[in-house]
Parts: sequence; structure tokens; C-alpha cells
Amino acid sequence: MSQLAKTKRFLWGSALVAAVAATISLTPGLAKGNDTFAEQPASQVTAHDNLNAVAAVDALSNAFAQVVDTTSPAVVYITIEKKLEMPAGFYDGDGNMPEGFFGFPMPRQFRAPRGQQQFDAPMRVGEGSGFIMSSDGYILTNNHVAGDADRLTVKLSDGRVFEAKVIGSDPATEVALIKIEATDLPVAKLGNSDALRVGEWVLAIGSPFGLNHTVTSGIVSARGRGDVRIVDYADFIQTDAAINPGNSGGPLLNIHGEVVGMNTAIMSRSGGSDGVGFAIPINMVKYVADQLKENGTVTRGFLGVGIQPLTPELAKYFDMKESTGILVSEVQPGSPADKAGLRRDDLILELNGQRVGDAGAFRSQIAMTPKGKDIELTIDRAGEQIKKSVSVGEKTSEELEQDSPRNAAKQESQGKLGIGIQPLTSDLAKQFGYEGTTGVLVTQVAPGSPAMRAGIGEGDLITEVNREPVSNLSEFQKAMKSGKNGTVLLRVQNEQGSRYTAVSIE
Repeated sequence: MSQLAKTKRFLWGSALVAAVAATISLTPGLAKGNDTFAEQPASQVTAHDNLNAVAAVDALSNAFAQVVDTTSPAVVYITIEKKLEMPAGFYDGDGNMPEGFFGFPMPRQFRAPRGQQQFDAPMRVGEGSGFIMSSDGYILTNNHVAGDADRLTVKLSDGRVFEAKVIGSDPATEVALIKIEATDLPVAKLGNSDALRVGEWVLAIGSPFGLNHTVTSGIVSARGRGDVRIVDYADFIQTDAAINPGNSGGPLLNIHGEVVGMNTAIMSRSGGSDGVGFAIPINMVKYVADQLKENGTVTRGFLGVGIQPLTPELAKYFDMKESTGILVSEVQPGSPADKAGLRRDDLILELNGQRVGDAGAFRSQIAMTPKGKDIELTIDRAGEQIKKSVSVGEKTSEELEQDSPRNAAKQESQGKLGIGIQPLTSDLAKQFGYEGTTGVLVTQVAPGSPAMRAGIGEGDLITEVNREPVSNLSEFQKAMKSGKNGTVLLRVQNEQGSRYTAVSIE
């Protein structure tokens, strides 16, 4: 670290300490002493004290501004465009859309399943954010921003606009790497998310609702959120810094101006920020981005076990003394876990001496472990604690996708209904007009399938299956099992409203 950087870090840290100290000294009810909290009369607060407090708060404000001034030039605005299918014959004689649609995507009721054609020029369908990781034009963003686009346009803070190409994307972590042809670009400084603490100040920069370089602030609300069912490999940072549609892919910064996360999703009943946002830890982003840059794909550490969190009901059923841990539901024959002697119904308590959290965070830790590295697991087996050393294996992202619960649910739905589905993210909700709604989005309908015969189309939202609300793939798969007489009852929503649809799957 340069002397200038050390000096800045010291000054910012001193500003925070001074602000806290000034606040404590001026707060009624807090006084010097070991055991008492005496009330300080307002008359004893001098003008000098007020000046010190203002100076401390001003120093903190300057620290925030310094972070923005330093990092904002490296934050970009991304426009997403896709070729949209239109019914044959809907164009004029020159192949253009009729006037009156103002360049917006065609409502789905005008689309036809057959005889479709595409616009020669992609149409704008979304927007997001990103940040520059190298001066030669490599940019980090979310997979749902860049992964399925036909054209990406990147606008820099100085107004320059470039077309970007996708170097690689990883749906399992929601990380994508894109590149523009430019040199000498400003670069965001990447920090160490492992050192991040709950309660730290953080700032988010991005383009919510297309408002370029919007800055919001908050704290780290939690770490290791792996149970939010957004991606396969999750170890999210939770923050109350306002994150809205369009923030996706932008940086989450600590008070030292270092990127500690990539803003990705929100949990919201309204479709806007409710103070619960999620960012991918930058250490995971770097791990994925390096592989995408080198190989265009991602390989991950692999144990070969099926895992699930230990619920109170499971703990009671298995007569376990432990109240937390990760239950092994399956061990694949010949896998690293099998070779190390792990068994079904083992309860994993610790990974390398650290208590394990939820199952999602555990999977992410294993995924980021290099092939051949030995890890130590502490497990509970029938009430006895034992240790197992496991040499981590390796699989490609494509191989692991075949084993993922997300893919299993997709295969289940494809086989019975003939559809492909995915969770409804905040950006998808905005794109399709489903803000404030929960469900699973139909992404594909097989020709001649039961779903197609029942009138279900791409872009429809399934909110209930057999009278059970569904908001993710596992709930969808579970509810599918409760059909009666070979019929599945779906509640489907689209622009025309919400309706029940009975689909025969015999």
C-alpha cells in the first residue's frame, strides 16, 4: 500500500473515530465515569463543542465524497438489447414495425408461436451497471445483465459509449465478464470481502432506473447469506444501502474506496428498495472472473454430497443433540466424499475448524476451494463427533449444473408440463411488469406440450401450483407432486390478468 493510500485510510478512520467521539460527548445521558450516565445540561454544551461536532461530521462527509470521487469514474452504465421475435406479417413492406409502439418491446399477445421472424436491429430491453477491473477494458457485471444479451452498450462516466462483447458468464454465481476496446481507463480498486464486518459503512454506486452514477449509503447488515435462493452458489453480503433495478452489477464499496461486493438483488414486496439488498462478495467475483478471462468457463471444487440445512424437525427425527449444522442427504459413489468415508445422515458441524452456516454458504466455500486441497470436516455421526479429511475434487460449471437442484426442478417441469422456468428476479419483474408479485417465470414452452395446449406462453408467471403459492424452483417442484387425477392446477398471470389453468399431464 502506498504512503498516500495509508494516509487517506488513516484520515478517514480518524474522521469516523472523531465523529463517534463527538457524538458521545454531546449526547444527553452519556457522561464520563465508570458506572454512571449523568445527564449533561444543554447549557453546558458550548459553541466550541458544536464546532467540533460539525467538523467531525464534515470530515465523515468528506470521506464519503472522497470514495465517490475516486471510484465513480470506474463505474459504467450498461444498456441491454435483444432481438425480439414478432409474428410474421406484423411488419410493414420494408420489414419495419408500424408506427405507434415507440420502440418498446411488442406485447406478448401479438406474438405467435409459429411463423416468427426477428428484427434485424436488436431492441432495448433492459439496463444495468458494472465496474472496470482493468485499464484495457475488462468490466465486471451480473450474468442477468450481460449473459443473454444480443448487444451490450457501455457508457462511461465521461460520456463515451462503446459496444461490449461478453468474455464469459456464470449463471451459478451471477457473475459476467465483458470487454470494451479502450485503453487507459480508470479502474476500481478491489478489496477483500473476507475482512468485511457486519456494521461497516458501505456505499453502492450504479444506475437505478437509468439514473447514472447514483450513490446510496448504508451498512453491512449481514454476511454469508446463502439461503436466499437467488443462485446455486451464494454467500451474499446483505446491506441496507438502497439497491434498485438498474443497480445490478454495480460496486458495493467500503469506507476506504475498495470494492467489497457486486450489487445483485433485492428482497422486496414493493419491487423497490426495502432496505434488504444483496451483493456477491468480491473475492468470489474475482475467483470467477479470473477463470472466465482465462478459459471462458468456470471450474469449481467438488465433494460429491447432497446437503441440506438441519431443521428442528430433522434434528428431532434423527434424534440429534446438535441444533445447527448441515445434513448429508446423499453421497455420490466414487466421489471425494465417498473416498473420505462420509456417509448419508452425517451432520457436518465444522469446516477447517469454523462452524458452518447455511448450506448455500457451505457449497460456495467448497466451490472456491482449489482441486486437490485437503479440507477438514468435523461431523456428528449418531451422536459421536469425528473428523474427516477430504481431498477436494473438481468439476466444470456444466457438469455441476446437471447436479444442481435448480436443474432438477427444470427437468421435472420440462418432463411433465413441457416448460422451462426460472425464479423471478427484481430485474425480470420490472422487465415483464410483475413488480410486487412472486412466482416462477416461464422461459420456454415445448411445441405440442401439455402447457402449450393449455395456452401457457413464454413470459407468463406461475404464482400457484395445485393451490400452493410458489416463489422459487424448489417450491414449484414440491407442489407439482400434489396433483389430482393426472391434472395440475396452475394459477397463471400475464398482461391479460390472472387465471386458473388445469393442465392434463397423463
